[in-house]
Amino acid sequence: MRMIDFSNWNSILSTVIGIALFALIGIGIRVLVMFTVQQRRERMNRQINERLRVLIAAYKVLGGSFTGDLAVDPAHLRDLRQRATEEGTDLTEGSDRRRRIRDAVEAALSDILLLGTETHVRLAERAARDLVEGRPVQTDELVRSLRDFIRKALDLEPVPTGLAIPPQGPTRPAPGGGKGRGGDEGRSRGTGGGGGAGAGGGGGMGMGMAAGRQADDPATGG
Repeated sequence: MRMIDFSNWNSILSTVIGIALFALIGIGIRVLVMFTVQQRRERMNRQINERLRVLIAAYKVLGGSFTGDLAVDPAHLRDLRQRATEEGTDLTEGSDRRRRIRDAVEAALSDILLLGTETHVRLAERAARDLVEGRPVQTDELVRSLRDFIRKALDLEPVPTGLAIPPQGPTRPAPGGGKGRGGDEGRSRGTGGGGGAGAGGGGGMGMGMAAGRQADDPATGG
């Protein structure tokens, strides 16, 4: 108060202008900080929502079946043609379906290698290596890990203990050569769409994702 001079109108006016400028600068700094924090939070929420959307799609591809042959056949189309030629038969609908399942699984594994936690990446790497080396692949362990992570990220209760959930395998595409549910999910990357996790709640997902990273991904690389 000693620096405020009320002895004349010029001093009063200068004092008022100085206080107004100081308040304006303070408000501007506060607004800028709040805007920066909000932008960062929105960017993090978009990243979290996109990560969840991709992992949920991969989960549906890798774990959409409970019955039938749950192993992924690593054979490519050229292998199937060669096998059919050697046996003197034609390619069957079942062979084409197995090929499309493999293609969808490969796309899902690629997404998991990009956006999964450390545990997911290790399991996906092992599955991809088995495919490359021509060994049938079981996806049940990776599906369980994805299921637990997604439920925790969405702040859902864990799967009740004591349930005898059957082993899960890749979604079987619809017959007739068209894309099945698995093929569509396996290739749904990069489109905005609003995904399964996007609309519902950035804040809750952010807290859940943070807990998921601490519990399942100590390196927090993704």
